[in-house]
Amino acid sequence: MTGRVVVLVLPEVNLLDLAGPVQVFDAAAHLGAGYRLEYAGETEGLRSAQGLLLAGLSPLPTTRAGAGDLVLVPGPRLTGSDRLVAPAVVRWVREAHAAGARVASVCTGAALLGEAGLLDGRTCTTHWSLTSAMRERYPRAQVRDAALYVHDGRISTSAGISAGIDLALSLVERDHGPELAAGVARELVLYLRRDGDTAQISPFLRYRNHVQPAVHRVQDHLAQHLDGAFTLRELAGVANLSPRGLTRAFTTATGVTPLAYQRQLRLERARALLADTDLTVEAVAARCGFRDARHLRRLVTDAFGVPPSRLRAHLRPTG
Repeated sequence: MTGRVVVLVLPEVNLLDLAGPVQVFDAAAHLGAGYRLEYAGETEGLRSAQGLLLAGLSPLPTTRAGAGDLVLVPGPRLTGSDRLVAPAVVRWVREAHAAGARVASVCTGAALLGEAGLLDGRTCTTHWSLTSAMRERYPRAQVRDAALYVHDGRISTSAGISAGIDLALSLVERDHGPELAAGVARELVLYLRRDGDTAQISPFLRYRNHVQPAVHRVQDHLAQHLDGAFTLRELAGVANLSPRGLTRAFTTATGVTPLAYQRQLRLERARALLADTDLTVEAVAARCGFRDARHLRRLVTDAFGVPPSRLRAHLRPTG
């Protein structure tokens, strides 16, 4: 991963498709993620679907994307024309992917990926109003209805408009872990971060829809020190409350106890490390604050229904 995010700005781009994910990567950069945003287009300037003039775009021929880069394609307002995107843009995206870049589309931006042949044989999603047309135009793509975003190898797609924020947060989590993604979500004052299938929400954000600053301080402390062995009295000191007062305030605000919350954070971090690294189970256990690998294996099996070895094989991305 180079940290470079090349935002491909298309004519009639929808502003929230563009601004939402860009704001996520910018906030992540300010929190230390190292993303560098660049903007490219077929022409130096164009208008958004909402009439705003966007200027100063880098030309595509000189903006080459390759291994380690992320090409972000915000969705344009489609006109229904048979030629959805200029051939030069289609060719540029195809070449960027062939050179090793990751490609992520928001909303109708999936049509560009379809034109480039990047969705052939892959699972993807797009705005709900476009799914039928996508299936008809790109029969080799496996278009999902009930998904906010989908990762399939180096190709990522999201549903409509605001779902681009969820996609970008998911990419940040893949690159830098759930703690930083949670920090970005809090920076952007998001009520919650939705999972791709919407069935589950990362525990780093699931219990954040409250306004209790003392509880937020404890949640931040636990997220930042997953390997720490804290007593209830020590956590109460972070909140400036008594142990009994912290338990009451935390449970009222979140529905779980501080120690139960800590366990969920540790399991989520362990799941991410098993998916994205080659660390041994012993090393994952140490990083996540579990007593030993045996303890981690038991809790992972209880939580996810499979032992760490099978969970790792299931979570590893392909392609």
